[in-house]
Amino acid sequence: MTQVCAAAAVALCLLPPLALAQASKEQTLADIRQDLTVLFVEMQRLKRELSTTGASAPAIGGTSANDRITSVEGELQRLTGKIEQLEFRIETIVKDGTNRIGDLEFRLVELEGGDAGAIGETSTLGGGVAAPAAASVPASSSDAGGAQLAVGEQADFDAADKALSDGDASAAAEQFALFSQNYPGSPLEGQARLKQGEAYEADGDMREAARAYLEAYSRDPNSAVAPEALFRLGRSLGRLGKVSEACVTLGEVGARHPGSDAASSAAAEMSALACT
Repeated sequence: MTQVCAAAAVALCLLPPLALAQASKEQTLADIRQDLTVLFVEMQRLKRELSTTGASAPAIGGTSANDRITSVEGELQRLTGKIEQLEFRIETIVKDGTNRIGDLEFRLVELEGGDAGAIGETSTLGGGVAAPAAASVPASSSDAGGAQLAVGEQADFDAADKALSDGDASAAAEQFALFSQNYPGSPLEGQARLKQGEAYEADGDMREAARAYLEAYSRDPNSAVAPEALFRLGRSLGRLGKVSEACVTLGEVGARHPGSDAASSAAAEMSALACT
C-alpha cells in the first residue's frame, strides 16, 4: 500500500463527525472479523476438494482395444477440463484472498495509529509466487483482452455500464459494487471500480466516489486504470474540502504516471486548487 493511498484513506476517515468516528471504527473491526471468517471458509472448502471421497471411478468401457482407447481419451479430456476449471477457481480465490489480507493489514495499522506507508508487499495466500495481475480492459472489449471471464461476467458489466449511460447513477453504483463482489480478481474489476466511483459522483455522493477511486487504484497501482483512478481520487478529495491531501495525491499522478492524460488533468486540477 502506498503512502498516497494511506493519506487518502486517512482523509476519508476524518470526514464523519466525531460522534460517528467510534461507530465507524467498531464497524471496521467487525468487517475485519467477517473478512477473516470468509477467508477461513474458502480455505476449508479448498481443503475438502483436495480430499478424495473414494466414490469416483473413471468410466472406461468398450470391448475392443480401439473402443477402450477412445473411452480413455474421452475420460482424459473430461478430467483435463475439470482440472482447468479448478485451477482457475483456486487462482481467483488466492488473488482475492491476498488482496483482502493486504487490505486488512492496512486497516489494522490505520486503526492502531501506525505508519501505513511502511507496510510491505503482502505475502501470497497459501505461499508461493503471486500470479501476475490481469490487466484491466475497456468495457467495450468482448473478450477482456484474451483473459478468461466467468459466465455472465461481461453481461453483468455491460448491464451496469448501460445503467450509468442511461443516467441511473444509483442503480449503476449498486450494480458495479455487486460486480466486484461476485467476480473478485476479474480482469474488468479495475474498470468496474472506476465506473462505480463515476456513478457515485454522478449521484452526488462524492465521499463514496473517493472510496471507490481509492479501491480502484490500491487494488493494482500498475493497472491500465490506475492513473485515472489516482487523478479522480485527488480531485474528489479537493471537492470534499481536503485540499492539502488532494494536492499530495494529484502530485503523485505526474510522478508515477508521467506523460499520461491523467497527469495533464491532475496538473490542471492542482492549478485550480492553487497547490504549492
